[in-house]
Amino acid sequence: MDRLTFRVGIGNELRISYKKPIKVVLFFLSNCYIFLPGLENDHRENQDRRRGGRGRGGGRGGRGRGQRDGGAAFPVGAGDGAERGWWRDRDGGNRREQEADRGRPRGRGGNRENVGERLEIGRGRGVAERDGAWMGRGRGGQRGEGEEGGRDEKRDGARPHGRIMGYKALEELYQEEPTVVAISLSSDPAFHRLLSAKEIRPDLIQLVCSVLSKAFESRAERGTLQHLAGVIKDSAFFQFTLPQHVGGMVLESNPARRAQYPQHLDNILTILSQVLSMFPASSVKAVSMLLTLLQASINSLRGSGLDVDTRVEENGEQLKGLIEHLQERSREGTLRSDKDTYALLPTDGDKQGDEEQQDFRTIPIYPTPEEFQQDHKPFLRPNLTNQRYTNSHLYLDTHFRLLREDFVRPLREGIQQLLQTQKNLGNTMNPTKTKHFDDIRVYFDTQLVVPKCTHTGLAYVVQFDIKPLQFVRWQNSKRLLFGSLVCLSCNNFESFLFATVSDRDPKYLQKGQVQITFTEESRYKLARIPTDQLFLMVETTAYFEAYRYVLEGLKEQEEEDLPFQRYIVECHKDVNPPEYLKANDVYDLSSVADPEYKESIRPFHSLKPEAWPPMQELGLDESQMKAFQLALTKELAIIQGPPGTGKTYVGLKIAEALLANQMLIDRHATTPMLVVCYTNHALDQFLEGIHKFLSKGIVRVGGRSNSEILKQFNLRELSQSPAYRRSLPSNLQSAHNQIYKTLCMEERELQSHSMKLECSLKGVIRENFLQRFISDTHWESLHSLPMEEGFQLWSDQKFSVIMEWLGLGSTVFQLREAENTNAAEAEEAEMEEEDLIEIAEEADLIQEERMIEDNWTVGPTAGRQKGDLGQAVRAVEDLLLAMNLDKVGPQPEQSGDLWQMQRDQRKKMKSRIRKEIGRGLAMTEEEERNVFNVWSLSLEDRWKLYRLWLTRYRVELRTKALQSEVAYQNAVDRLADVKRQQNLHVLKQARVIGMTTTGAAKFRKSLQEVRPTVVIVEEAAEVLEAHTITTLSKACQHLILIGDHQQLRPSATVFELAKNFNMEMSMFERLVRMGLPYVRLNYQHRMRPEIACLLTPHIYSELENHPSVLEYENIKGLNTNLFFVEHSYPEEQIKDGRSHQNIHEAMFVVALCRYLLFQDYKPEQITILTTYTGQLHCLRKQMPASEFSGVKVHVVDKYQGEENDIVLLSLVRSNLEGKVGFLSIPNRVCVALSRAKKGLYCIGNSSILSRVPLWSNIFHTLRGKDQIGEALTLCCQNHSDRQVKASCAADFKQAPEGGCNQPCQYRLDCGHVCSRVCHPSDLEHKKFKCSKKCEKILCDLGHRCTLVCHQECPKKCPMKVEKIVPKCQHSQMIPCHQSPQTFECREPCQKLLSCGHPCGSTCGAPCTSKCMVVVTLALECGHSQQGACFYKTERDQLKCTIPCLHQLKCGHECSGTCSSCLQGRVHVLCSHRCERLLICSHKCTEPCTGDCPPCQRPCENCCIHSKCMKPCGQPCAPCIEPCVWQCPHQSCSKLCHEPCDRPPCTQPCTKILNCGHQCIGLCGDKCPNMCRICNREVVTEIFFGTEDEPDARFIQLEACRHLIESTAMDHYMGLDDIDANNEEQVTIKLKECPKCKTPIRKNLRYGAHINRSLAEIEMVKEKINGRKLDIEEQRINLQSKLKNCTSCQIYLGDEYFNIQEKLGERFLTVHDLWVLENQIDFLERVGKLLEIEKEKMLFSHGYRFRQSVNQFLSWLNNPQQKFTDQQVCDLQRELTRLNLQAELNVRCQKAYKMEKTDQIEPEEEEIRNLLKMRGPFTEHDELKVKEAIKRLDEKFPMTGLGITEEERKMIVSSLKMPPGHWHKCPNGHVYLITECGGAMESRKCPDCNATIGGQNHTLDRGNLVATEMDGALHPAWSEQNNLLNFELPDI
Repeated sequence: MDRLTFRVGIGNELRISYKKPIKVVLFFLSNCYIFLPGLENDHRENQDRRRGGRGRGGGRGGRGRGQRDGGAAFPVGAGDGAERGWWRDRDGGNRREQEADRGRPRGRGGNRENVGERLEIGRGRGVAERDGAWMGRGRGGQRGEGEEGGRDEKRDGARPHGRIMGYKALEELYQEEPTVVAISLSSDPAFHRLLSAKEIRPDLIQLVCSVLSKAFESRAERGTLQHLAGVIKDSAFFQFTLPQHVGGMVLESNPARRAQYPQHLDNILTILSQVLSMFPASSVKAVSMLLTLLQASINSLRGSGLDVDTRVEENGEQLKGLIEHLQERSREGTLRSDKDTYALLPTDGDKQGDEEQQDFRTIPIYPTPEEFQQDHKPFLRPNLTNQRYTNSHLYLDTHFRLLREDFVRPLREGIQQLLQTQKNLGNTMNPTKTKHFDDIRVYFDTQLVVPKCTHTGLAYVVQFDIKPLQFVRWQNSKRLLFGSLVCLSCNNFESFLFATVSDRDPKYLQKGQVQITFTEESRYKLARIPTDQLFLMVETTAYFEAYRYVLEGLKEQEEEDLPFQRYIVECHKDVNPPEYLKANDVYDLSSVADPEYKESIRPFHSLKPEAWPPMQELGLDESQMKAFQLALTKELAIIQGPPGTGKTYVGLKIAEALLANQMLIDRHATTPMLVVCYTNHALDQFLEGIHKFLSKGIVRVGGRSNSEILKQFNLRELSQSPAYRRSLPSNLQSAHNQIYKTLCMEERELQSHSMKLECSLKGVIRENFLQRFISDTHWESLHSLPMEEGFQLWSDQKFSVIMEWLGLGSTVFQLREAENTNAAEAEEAEMEEEDLIEIAEEADLIQEERMIEDNWTVGPTAGRQKGDLGQAVRAVEDLLLAMNLDKVGPQPEQSGDLWQMQRDQRKKMKSRIRKEIGRGLAMTEEEERNVFNVWSLSLEDRWKLYRLWLTRYRVELRTKALQSEVAYQNAVDRLADVKRQQNLHVLKQARVIGMTTTGAAKFRKSLQEVRPTVVIVEEAAEVLEAHTITTLSKACQHLILIGDHQQLRPSATVFELAKNFNMEMSMFERLVRMGLPYVRLNYQHRMRPEIACLLTPHIYSELENHPSVLEYENIKGLNTNLFFVEHSYPEEQIKDGRSHQNIHEAMFVVALCRYLLFQDYKPEQITILTTYTGQLHCLRKQMPASEFSGVKVHVVDKYQGEENDIVLLSLVRSNLEGKVGFLSIPNRVCVALSRAKKGLYCIGNSSILSRVPLWSNIFHTLRGKDQIGEALTLCCQNHSDRQVKASCAADFKQAPEGGCNQPCQYRLDCGHVCSRVCHPSDLEHKKFKCSKKCEKILCDLGHRCTLVCHQECPKKCPMKVEKIVPKCQHSQMIPCHQSPQTFECREPCQKLLSCGHPCGSTCGAPCTSKCMVVVTLALECGHSQQGACFYKTERDQLKCTIPCLHQLKCGHECSGTCSSCLQGRVHVLCSHRCERLLICSHKCTEPCTGDCPPCQRPCENCCIHSKCMKPCGQPCAPCIEPCVWQCPHQSCSKLCHEPCDRPPCTQPCTKILNCGHQCIGLCGDKCPNMCRICNREVVTEIFFGTEDEPDARFIQLEACRHLIESTAMDHYMGLDDIDANNEEQVTIKLKECPKCKTPIRKNLRYGAHINRSLAEIEMVKEKINGRKLDIEEQRINLQSKLKNCTSCQIYLGDEYFNIQEKLGERFLTVHDLWVLENQIDFLERVGKLLEIEKEKMLFSHGYRFRQSVNQFLSWLNNPQQKFTDQQVCDLQRELTRLNLQAELNVRCQKAYKMEKTDQIEPEEEEIRNLLKMRGPFTEHDELKVKEAIKRLDEKFPMTGLGITEEERKMIVSSLKMPPGHWHKCPNGHVYLITECGGAMESRKCPDCNATIGGQNHTLDRGNLVATEMDGALHPAWSEQNNLLNFELPDI
């Protein structure tokens, strides 16, 4: 038993001596804080039970927490992060304890507590203290005020710490809006602590229920309500307090409280139903119990006379039915988790009837698997355009179904086509990757690679196969645009995941990477899918986000709340005035009047037409005046504005008038006006116009604004202002802070993994990070670096083994590239593309409209400085990557003096790495096991093996990241709710809110709360009617639609819906067609009359010209302002997509643009329009930025609302089929022809366009004015008689500079003549630069300047002339101005190096210091080898590569080399593979083992419910879910892991396969994916002999997919049972596939046999791993042994903590503990040697000794150290060598102190030579060394006394002093103290002058007892202590 002795000393000090090391001892008189061995674990276990588990330490996350217990505190679990040696006393002072006190808990964080004294162990990052509560967790220590309690933390009824929310606070909160209540309750720790309280008084319980009921009325998003429901569900309030309260309600005597019970009961039911709906699986039991109590209380209360509303009982019954439904699912095994989606409300079942009768609100937004079946036909109604709707429900139903079908049909038909292709090609084949699908885009081998933290939540970067998409030009491609819907499936779309593209970067798309965000339901499904799963991803072209927002809005829209039903549903033509004008219609229009009449206009009654002021006073024309009146006096106003008629101008007038008369609209409270536009550009224009008369009160929602003026009004900018923050309610601020803290913490966890995942795609990972995923054999082989063609690395530069191995190191790559010069030259010859003009790519333009950047949702990533995140990523990159592809310069591993990579070589290397990393093919594990020497692999196989290691690394990171993903997404959702409420405060204070139609749909819930009275919709004719519906709120009283349905219309994805169902008709156009009153603006202010004639009367019946357009000047250089150039050159089809290009037109338009620029037009005055996006890229390739910068190039559809002076229009279409595409649509033609103000020039094929009546009429008009033809006439401005007919681009060469081909002949200031041809621009040549040769002389030798005339001449003559270099007399070409003395000669150096070989440098450079000539080297080991000459003189020898071939103790030959085995001292691990079959059916991967250790591969055991995530060798936890094996004939009632109690069904399966044929499987089994007809050869292949029988039925094994005939398979699986019955021995293992020997781990039919085998296997696993109790006991023993090893703690800190960490790992086997025990034993002995080195060796000897020890430790800590017989033997022999070396060093130090070093030199040298001998240190060598040491001891006794042993005995016996009188000075000189032996005075040592003796029986510092004289251990200064010097019995 351990002894503890206490002795009280002076000054309240308690001295404690204890046999074992004590971790921490703190001394106080009043309180004693003691850590005793073994106590820490007891407290941790106790705390784990109370606190729900612990982490690694109280510091780095405080996962072990302090525990309060009386007056003493035990800060348990200050784990691996606690800072060493710091503690705080109660006075707050910090003290530093001795570093040697290593027993103390360690950690980087820690926690404080306020209980009496404060004790802090480990002040590190993240320590937090607040409100006297300490609960730290995670890497951040304590999180705020006990904030959130941490993930998965259970308090189990413990007393809550910190502030508890009280009655008054709850009462105040109850007055807030439901959403604010929900947000506050879900995030306030004080409320959470209230729910955890043990006792709550009844009135407070009622108030809690009332507040919670109100919170669940919130319109907040699901995230907040789900979190609140989760807090309630896990609380003591829900589990204990509320049931007790409900059960005791009948006993309540307070009449006032009883009167509140009916409402109280209703509140409780609301809470129960909400909790149950959010958490159906985990809450059903608790809710069921509460409901039973509640119903009993209702009955009792009614019996006592209380009137309970029947509605409460009805709600209770409905909830009871739901509970029974869920319980039934639970019994069936289909209620799996809270994360599954369930139909919680009862359906009509058979009453559903016809789909036509189905309520559209029950139709899911996302498509279902059933919809992908071939025969699915949805029910649709057309949009009614010539009659009214019968009711609002039919109206909403029609638009919902049409809109949903518009995005579902392309996906449905595309996937059906894909599945049909698979069927046609055979089920075992993928469809060809080059096949084009009409409605979808397919991406193969898609894999999730990196989770990303974004401001909208969790996203993933996915990698897809880029090879089939090499032709795609991602910059302009419409593929994978933001918001596009993608569908991922890994099982032929039997199930699938939905996601939307959340970020798109063409740079990464070229690498096959895109960022996607999964839907909520898909995120839950994703958690159950393996992290390395490959998917087939399909994309639909529809912008899903817009569909989703609108569809959700339509489902939420109540019929009775739909505004303007009278017009949009019933189509009444008499429009009423706005409701607000009925009370007061007096308008004051002075603010919008013409400046001349502002003072004269008086208020008037607007509903009286005669009272209105004249149009001249308002600055309007006649039609504008009508539109203005209509907009102000009708509650629904429609204004049509043809091109250039000023519809925006009128719209702004209307807005200004409404804002100036705001009091008419809102008499009591000001509500904002809502302005909605289709595009961001139009919204910016309109809001900028409003800003001219409204300087404050504008809010623009959405960040895609290019307007500097509106920047200050952006919602994000406004929400960051100090005034905004001050105005926020305190509870919202508090909620924001609490959730944001949680979010930041979760993001840090997730980011640490995701950054590593991201970095793994950026280059080659350093080998040390992959070590855990590389087999030991391969790790050893990888570090056995061979020579490469006689060369080996010699320099001291940073070196990467894996780079060398992959052929990317400097010693390999350049040598290989030198042989590959042809390829390098070919790549170098590739011309870099000249800088071209920036064109707004259509993909970018579409994305700008789709992306709504705002302040509605924001996470820590959005708020963080990009530089900080980038810096963190770069730090991880530098740590992880041996080669970073994102870095431009050379990497550390490639930089050095010997090899300097050129830029092109680095480019090639990076290209190679990208290509290899991007490949999906990795080596299989079977192939890996057959590899012994990784250096013998080909380069291709090396990359395959690297990709296998990389995959393992990434899978582990993804698995770790999954834990944080759910928590992060939950926090983001909750924070979004808070931000939504905060932003509502900004919106409600605004006067004008601006949004795009997409934004209005997205934020419709907020608009419902803002309740705008007036809504103005600009571009209303371009918006789908469904979008317009969701923009309107119930409060809207005034709707103004402005647009032009004869220009662009809305666009549907499905052409049939547009054509046959009128989907492309906007509400604007439909109401115009239905005859509702509208005004068309008739005066155009844009186009010159001849251009306007193209629109009137062909498109518009009448359109008048404003006088301003009659004054335009003519276009310079052309003889007409309008012309159509005819041609017949064919178009070309773009490979990706359905676009077209016409190279002839592109070349002509570019040439014409260049010609116009020569006429001195500014680039900003010219716009090039084209009708197809494919033509954009064709145009851009011919437009260098140096010439065309500033010229606008757009597609027609994206130029709506824009104008320019000159427009060049390319119509593209020209084909033999006569197809014109959408050029036949009048709307698009209208936009194309109406953008030009002064000049319009078109080019197209008039012959095919003429087939369209509209174009035919336009051409008739043009021919009448001679404005169409095959050639455009060019006119020279300088020579009027010169004209050119241009019909193609080449014709413009006749006017090369915009004039003609006459020479200019202008004399320049330099004297030269202008060399240009006629040019109309820069006639005075002020900008012209002379390009003729300069004639100036630069030097006395007459050398002329070599530059052109306009360039500045050089100051020094650069001409090279021949000169003699004085130093070497060589002739060199040297610049004229340079002296030969300063020139470095380039001739080869002729000098010989000291070795006799020629120097490899140049004559003028220093000679090389290292000769690289290959010679034969004689190595120290005795072998010869080829190597560089300089090794002869180098200290570091070339590594010998001669094979070792020594026979190891296992009997195999050593596979190492002479160098790697250190000439036989320590052999490499035997590489002979074990290959024995383990119990788990895997082969043993360990090399040459006696007893195979447990398998370390990932466990492959899985069932339909879950998958085992442990290592394969660890016992699996049995699945206790109900067995799901059932069919119509029978079912199993056992648990999943138990043998089934039903036999396999023998009835044939009745299902029909996708191919239309009968299934060949059996009932209850999974249907095989082959059929007897389509796959006859495969199915009827003879194996057992019964396969070709006509009624044969087949089983398809899930792992290998082989088909086996059922009767034969049943017999095969039952063989073991037969053998067991015959009492024969049966091997314990899984049955294997009869065809391929793959173990059968999962199959419902044979579940009984599999489960029995697995149970037996688990028993064997447990035996191999050892009993858990035995392992735990051994673990504790080893931990104790390690703690007692003080020398290891002091001298081997890294090794000590490494073993300590390994002992703390979760899964340890007996074998693991055996290895660790061996390591501890060796380390203990090494630690003692280092202790001796520290105290008893000279510095020079100690330095070399430490090097030897470090080498020994590298062998001991090698990952391949398995402590085999050979390894143990090698280690023991080397340790013996170290022991003897230590003995010698100690003797040398003694000799040095006695100044006798010279006398022992011969013996020392002899012994050192014996110890340095190469080869193994044998027993014979040991004997020789010991004999030599013995001889040394005889010659020079090493007692330290300088005398022989006989002399020592003689001296001691002659003086006859008792033990303890002999002492020695600090330098070891011995002296004697007589009498009592206690020192009473001080003297000086006669040998060294050190102080000896002491005072008061106490030795002076440094003086010690001379034990070597008489063996005494203590001074003889008292009789009591003197007893210890004698061997007396124990007293």
